[in-house]
Amino acid sequence: MSFGEKILAYREEILHDLAQLVAIESVSVEGSEKPRQALQYMLRRGEEMGLAVKNIDDIAGHVEYGDGRELCGVLTHLDVVPVGEGWSYDPFRLTADKGRLYGRGVADDKGASVIALYCLKALKDNNVLADKRIRVIFGTTEETGMSDMKHYFAKEPLPDMGFTPDSDYGICCCEKGILQFSLTGNNRNSIITAVNGGNAVNAVPDKTVFVIEGKEFISYGKASHAMEPHKGINAFTQGLQTLSQQTDSSKFGDVFRFVLQYIGNETDGNRLGIKQSDTRSGELTLNVGIVRADEHSATVKTDIRYPVCADVEQIIQTIKNKAEAFHLTFTLDNHSPVLDVSEESDIVHILQKAYRTVTGEMPVIYSTGGGTYARTLKNRGVAFGPVFPDDYSNMHRPDESLDEEKYFLHAQICLEAMYGMLTK
Repeated sequence: MSFGEKILAYREEILHDLAQLVAIESVSVEGSEKPRQALQYMLRRGEEMGLAVKNIDDIAGHVEYGDGRELCGVLTHLDVVPVGEGWSYDPFRLTADKGRLYGRGVADDKGASVIALYCLKALKDNNVLADKRIRVIFGTTEETGMSDMKHYFAKEPLPDMGFTPDSDYGICCCEKGILQFSLTGNNRNSIITAVNGGNAVNAVPDKTVFVIEGKEFISYGKASHAMEPHKGINAFTQGLQTLSQQTDSSKFGDVFRFVLQYIGNETDGNRLGIKQSDTRSGELTLNVGIVRADEHSATVKTDIRYPVCADVEQIIQTIKNKAEAFHLTFTLDNHSPVLDVSEESDIVHILQKAYRTVTGEMPVIYSTGGGTYARTLKNRGVAFGPVFPDDYSNMHRPDESLDEEKYFLHAQICLEAMYGMLTK
C-alpha cells in the first residue's frame, strides 16, 4: 500500500467540501466578494482540521502542517473564469453523472484545492513527522493576473520547493511567457457603434454582440483557453471578418481596422510580425479575449503566450509600432515571464517518484502555454496534475469536469508527492 492511498479514507468528505466550494460563485472579477468567500471557507475548514492557518488580507492564505525552517508549498487557486454559455449542468452545483464530476472549478482549480487540503489532514492524522513545514497556499486572482501571489509573497517566504496541481500530468517544467495588453482607439464616426464580446482575456470569446448601422448582429463562436486558441472559434474576430465582407470596412473605427489588418482569425501572430517558436516550448499564440466599444472609443484586450526563446521587448515594440500607425494607445496589463525548471531538480525527482509509485509509470516532462502559480516560485517549482493524458477537463469551457475515479487517482499522487516533499 502506498502512502497516497490513505487519502481514499476521506472520499465522502472531499466530495462534500468540493460541492460546497463549487457552489461559491467565485468568478475572478474586480470588486467581487465571492473569491474571498471561497478563501475563507477553505481556511475555516483547515482550522476545523486542527491545522495552522493564516489569512493574508483576504487576498490569499495558507494552511500548514509540520515544524522546521525548510518550507514546501502546494499552490492552488479558488477563483474561476466566467461561466459562458452552453452548459448542460448547473455550473455552480457539483453534479456527478456517468462517472464524471461537473461544475465550474472542478478541474481549475477547486478540485485540486480540496484534495491538497485533505492531504495535509492525512499527514496530520497519520502523525507524519519531519523537520520541515508544508503549506497549501490558496489564491483568489490566478485567472486575472496572479496579483494575489505577488501580495502573498511580499509578506510570506517563498517555498524552498513546491508544485501547483493546476495543469496536466506529467510534469510541466516549462511555461511560456504571458503578455496581456489593451489597444484603445477612436470609434467616432464608425458604422460599428457598439461591441460587447468576451469576459476574460485568457479565454476565447464564444459570443460577441455588434451594433452596426443601428442593427444588432450577434456572432457565436466556441470557447477555449487562451493557451490553445486554435481549439476555439473567436466570436469577435470571426464576426468582424464577416461584417467586413458585408459592408465597407474602411468606415470601421481604428481598433477594428487594426484587428482586420494585423490579426484577422489568426492565432499565431503572423500578420503582426511576431510569429515564432522554439523546440522547448512551442509556438507563440495570440487571442483577442475581450472587446468593448461605444460611439466614442473601442478597446480590445489581447493575450499572447510567447516561447522561452522570445525577446519579449521586441514583441512589445513590434505591436506598438503597428498600433501607432492606427493612432491606438497600447497599455501593458500584465506580464508573467517564462518558467524554466531543470529536469534534474529535486522537485522533479520527487514528483516522478510519486507518480511512479501510484501509477507504475514514469510521467512525461512537457511544456505548456498555460500560466500557473508555478512561475511565481521563481524556478523552484512546477505544475503537476490533476488532468490525466487520457481524460479531458473542458477547462475554461462549458461542462468543465473530471472523471471521478481519476480525480481520486490524482488525490493519491498528490498525497504521495506531498509526503515525499515533507520527508525527503
